Amino acid sequence: MSAPHTIASITFDCSDAASLARFWAQLLGREVAAGATSDYASVDGDPAFTFIAVPEDKRAKNRMHLDIAVDVLADAVVRAVELGAEQGEEFDEDGYHWVTCADPEGNEFDLVVLPS
Repeated sequence: MSAPHTIASITFDCSDAASLARFWAQLLGREVAAGATSDYASVDGDPAFTFIAVPEDKRAKNRMHLDIAVDVLADAVVRAVELGAEQGEEFDEDGYHWVTCADPEGNEFDLVVLPS
């Protein structure tokens, strides 16, 4: 039997790769890999985050998004907004409490407090 697959990188299409990589690196407490340009950048970690410049703009809601676990939701939202995120709606369902945000290029993600 072959080994299970693993996620090597989460890749974002974007208009400015270096700028978006800096946002995500700061949000996640990671480092932007050396050699970042406006066309291509990556953020070190497991999995890595990769950013590739494309000519078209984002047009619709993400069909997939990241849930980022946080300890204190209000503090995490304030920090994300200070880094350039846009705050969206807040939810509290089935023991999960989260706020939907968007990164500086409009990619949605959730900051979530996991149930105890």
